[in-house]
Amino acid sequence: MKNFLKLFLAFLLLPLVFFTVAEVCGTCWNVFADLQNAIGFLAGAALYAVIHFSVYQFDRMYVFGHETTHAVAAMLFGFRVHDISVKKDSGHVKMDRCNATVILAPYFIPFYALLTGIIYVGIGLFWPVENYRSVFIFSVGFFMAFHGVQTCKTLWETQQPDLKMAGGNLFSVVMIVLGNMLVLSLVLKCLFPQRVELLEMARGVFNSTYNTWKIVINYIIDRLISAQG
Repeated sequence: MKNFLKLFLAFLLLPLVFFTVAEVCGTCWNVFADLQNAIGFLAGAALYAVIHFSVYQFDRMYVFGHETTHAVAAMLFGFRVHDISVKKDSGHVKMDRCNATVILAPYFIPFYALLTGIIYVGIGLFWPVENYRSVFIFSVGFFMAFHGVQTCKTLWETQQPDLKMAGGNLFSVVMIVLGNMLVLSLVLKCLFPQRVELLEMARGVFNSTYNTWKIVINYIIDRLISAQG
């Protein structure tokens, strides 16, 4: 019953997913069209793509970040973590309890990009880092590409038990896409604050989703009335 409700919720959220992706893609176009400001981010992302597809894929590094994210998310929810195992191609975390957020967290939280931001802000508390902002943006681009490529690779190449545990494939994919779009929007807002308007993005997504469901519901009502007449 619980999985059925999650499946139903995922179905209801499909228009929201579509318009969120469209809105974020439009924002990315707006940000990256200004190459002078975005070149560092794009260069970092491009460098990772070149390395991943031609030199080395950082599998163990990804597994470490993946399992650590599970563990940290579990602890944030107050769950107890008993053990973390990291191997070259797989890993696991033993915990006393979990929920869908803990299970899916590694698929939408860019562990190394977040760690890069924490380090940058932390150093900035004690040392002027403004002159190194371009290096920071380059690094975030590199690790955002790392997260995106590795997440797609993991979901595409292997059957992930995480998705079933979280509530099924459709529910999990919907949550993963929405989570990644939200995180990417926040990252772009932090890096390019003048070119990203989160409130406008949210308003656009809400209006489009609302109008879509309004049309669908009105159509269903009209069909029911016609059938009764």
